[in-house]
Amino acid sequence: MLQVCLNGARGPGDSAAVPMSPESLAESAARAVAAGAGEVRVHPRTPCGGTSLSPRVLGPVLSSVRAAVGRGVRVTTAAAAEPDTGRRVERIRSWAVLPDLVSVDWHEPGAEDAATALLERGIRVEAGLWARTDGQERFARSPLAPRVRRVLVKVPYPLPGSGADAASRSFLSGLELPPAVPVLLHGEDGSAWPVLRVARRLGLVARIGLEDTVLLPDGTPARSNAELVVAALAGRRVRSRRSGHEPGPNDRTPPGRDFPGSA
Repeated sequence: MLQVCLNGARGPGDSAAVPMSPESLAESAARAVAAGAGEVRVHPRTPCGGTSLSPRVLGPVLSSVRAAVGRGVRVTTAAAAEPDTGRRVERIRSWAVLPDLVSVDWHEPGAEDAATALLERGIRVEAGLWARTDGQERFARSPLAPRVRRVLVKVPYPLPGSGADAASRSFLSGLELPPAVPVLLHGEDGSAWPVLRVARRLGLVARIGLEDTVLLPDGTPARSNAELVVAALAGRRVRSRRSGHEPGPNDRTPPGRDFPGSA
């Protein structure tokens, strides 16, 4: 399964293709899903361009994107959207329109408070574990770990003396995860395409979109999120043809945990 991450913290200065308004996010999501994306992740933005957890900002984005794609939408509680930990919990409790899954970056202050508030509202939680942080240690000690629905792993590249495959496997093998919890593996900028290929090889959930990279695999600027999705799935189709199987539109690779130390 491939997630499309529509915008992140990027803006027009990074690429004119980055969607910002509820309407442009909905259009971009619809085209990416039509191209083969299995789920959508957005960062709701204020009219001035800042990321926000305000219900007045979140609600219209969720409603517009859901109407366009006919399915749930993922968001994040990253501190960039609300640095004050108490205010972040207040925002979550004030949401009138609810996302179906929310990422919580476990290395950030107030992560467990945010996750608790989400669970109290019946919202599924995805634990964000970043390499080069203490998030994985804090998550391993958390009483909330058994309640998360998925783990998002962000791996930078390159790591000293290591390529994307070795760096990803090394970080994944050191994680202590609840049994049978799916893993989404991704990189960013220079690591986006190498780590996506690793996720495919390991049978994990992958993601691509303008949040992670504004470039296609050949280094040319992407004109849309849909174009990034097409490029991501094209590599999979080539490998499938080589193995004698051509994937259809509903042929999704189930999330797995096929990496060292996953037993």
